Amino acid sequence: MSDFKVASGRSNPVLAQKVANTLGVELAGTQIKNFSDGELWVKYDENIRGVDLFVIQSTIAPSDNIMELLIMIDAAKRASAKRITAVIPYFGYARQDRKDQPRVSVTAKLVANLLTRAGADRIITIDLHSSQIQGFFDIPLDHLYASTILLRALKELNLGPVTFASPDVGGIKTARAYANKFGGDLVLVDKRRTSHNVADIMHIIGEVEGKKIVVIDDMVDTGTTFVKCAEALMSKGAVDITGICVHPVFSGQALEKIENSKAISKMFVTDTIPLKTQSNKIEVVSVAELLAEAIVRTHDNRSISSLFEIER
Repeated sequence: MSDFKVASGRSNPVLAQKVANTLGVELAGTQIKNFSDGELWVKYDENIRGVDLFVIQSTIAPSDNIMELLIMIDAAKRASAKRITAVIPYFGYARQDRKDQPRVSVTAKLVANLLTRAGADRIITIDLHSSQIQGFFDIPLDHLYASTILLRALKELNLGPVTFASPDVGGIKTARAYANKFGGDLVLVDKRRTSHNVADIMHIIGEVEGKKIVVIDDMVDTGTTFVKCAEALMSKGAVDITGICVHPVFSGQALEKIENSKAISKMFVTDTIPLKTQSNKIEVVSVAELLAEAIVRTHDNRSISSLFEIER
């Protein structure tokens, strides 16, 4: 019997299977069911006593995915797993990372507390919405970046000289890191958020006329801001716009907005969140190899700092 095993929740089984295939192991047998009232029930079908267990689950909406992960961790703890690592390709509730107005929850910290209290010994995640969330955990957290695989996909387009853009001030460090790795200029699109999921483009800082632009964002939710950003760049003379998004949340009509946008020619996303429908304009790049390598190195107690690749 292998001394480590990989289990999967139901939020992203395709990615979990890719990770298992890359590792050359079978996913641990689990039963996950809902009672008629929606209550969750989890059981491991095989012995995990003394095992180094990795549970793969993206905590995308609905919140059942978080609850499912917590129950899987608790069940593994009670089954005497030696160490439990929660592999969370997409960490939900990350946008609520500070108390920016009265009487609101710092939900990212709440989720961190829940994972720790459930019995997780370690966290592996990819491209947190805010790096400060790492400090919310009282257990080790490995923060991976999808930049390596996304830059590789971008280079295959052979675009030539490109300029990188961030759709807001918060993403400027990420865009600069991509520009440094790829080689290119940097521009900033100044955004003002008037309410949840609503933003207006105010200013474009930098030269875009006649240039090919790559817009970088860690996640796209409704798609409105991303499309507005691309259209604003195009109106200032950009000749081609390619999008890069790590986490394709794509709620509501986001996919349709991107598909119908004349400004965006192509977009790269990862499979941290499964796409509900396919698109000719959107290419999915898998993070399975990145996660598999992180799992192996974590199990062997080896450094994974070389997987970080990008400084922010």
